[in-house]
Amino acid sequence: MPPFPSPARPPSAQGPFGHALAGLLDVLLPADCAGCGSERTQLCPACRHALATARPAPTPLPWTHAAAPYTGPVRQLLLAHKERGALRLAAPLGEALGRAVRSALGARAGAAPLLLVPMPSARSAVRARGHDPTLRLAGAAARSLRRAGLDVRAAPLLRHARPVADQAGLNAAERRRNLHGALTVLPRARTGRAGLTGPGSVVGPGSLAGRHPVLVDDLVTTGASLAEAARALADAGLPVRAGATVAATVRPSD
Repeated sequence: MPPFPSPARPPSAQGPFGHALAGLLDVLLPADCAGCGSERTQLCPACRHALATARPAPTPLPWTHAAAPYTGPVRQLLLAHKERGALRLAAPLGEALGRAVRSALGARAGAAPLLLVPMPSARSAVRARGHDPTLRLAGAAARSLRRAGLDVRAAPLLRHARPVADQAGLNAAERRRNLHGALTVLPRARTGRAGLTGPGSVVGPGSLAGRHPVLVDDLVTTGASLAEAARALADAGLPVRAGATVAATVRPSD
């Protein structure tokens, strides 16, 4: 029995204030491990090791690699970061995403400056959660890759052009139809002047020139969302060099 009870997490509906309070509680009274439930630490050594040593592998899209299967502790860690505001998990999850970027690019990883482009979150989801989890992971991955000596920045270049139906329950073909034409590139990105804001490592004006776009996301299931994002970027003259995610859904055939 721990000397103090683990703090209750404010629900995501509380928005930015709730997540700021959750972050403060993480420092003062660390919660149980988000991956396995071990007491008094948000990420225990065993779950950190599982996340750091998983071998990146191809996904349903040949040009996209995932750092780990979407099972066990990895699934729980992503859900805690995305839905429950466990923001300190962004750093280790970002490191895993950075490994997937390097795996997807192979020998090309250090050949040219890179631009990590996160999949866009719906504005309603960002308001409800109080943060943009994919943008945060992209920034963390960029910082991790820069520490390894690569020239990497991150910028949110994509936005939703129209509403889409809930993807839950849709098969791969239905997801592709649902998402076709749903994404577009921000006008400023089309001119090469990114002038965008975001946490940590987002690029500034004029920083797009010469950078090779890499799509990043927390999870890939069928690949339909990443394929639509790649189409939107290619139509804007920004062909995607690779894609990377923290995790990939494991299909029965796998």
